[in-house]
Amino acid sequence: MFQMPNPTAPPPGRRPAGRSRFLRGRGPVTALAAALLGVTAAGAAWSATPAAARTTTAVRTCAVSDLYLSTGAKEGAAGSLYWPVRFTNTSTGECALRGYPGVSVLDGAHHRVGPAAKHSGRAYGTVTLSPGHSASAVLRTTNGPVGGPCERTGTYLRVYPPASRTATLIPAPWKTCSGVFQTGPVNTDGGF
Repeated sequence: MFQMPNPTAPPPGRRPAGRSRFLRGRGPVTALAAALLGVTAAGAAWSATPAAARTTTAVRTCAVSDLYLSTGAKEGAAGSLYWPVRFTNTSTGECALRGYPGVSVLDGAHHRVGPAAKHSGRAYGTVTLSPGHSASAVLRTTNGPVGGPCERTGTYLRVYPPASRTATLIPAPWKTCSGVFQTGPVNTDGGF
């Protein structure tokens, strides 16, 4: 396509009349650009320090000694029995839990009754607990012998909080039925 010449443009190789080789007002523009560059560089240097400091102040993982474990009320629904295990922060600072607890049923002599709980497969995130606050992991089995027999009723739940190698015993009469024993992740919405 043919382009029409611009009548206000100078001929090739010539500067427009009335303009010097350097643009007028460039001094303030250059000073402004230098000031912005300095502020940006200072901002980059400033932001590096807090980022390094933040990594050392990350919320620590809750230890067994930070937690009081208890059970909530059992609920039945659609042939299943659900029972929440509560993790309450009894320490003086924040701590975090992420993932699934390890849970098994024990008899009065502390011998395991049946297999340990399997994970429900639900997605999870990190739960940060302030002092005195709680989160729960929900246990599930069938509500009676639906499709298989029940194990004998246990006396305790042995619970390993997520990321812990130390367990806590909770006095809790639990009976696993039909070979179904699952745990959900620690969360604050009461979900399985």
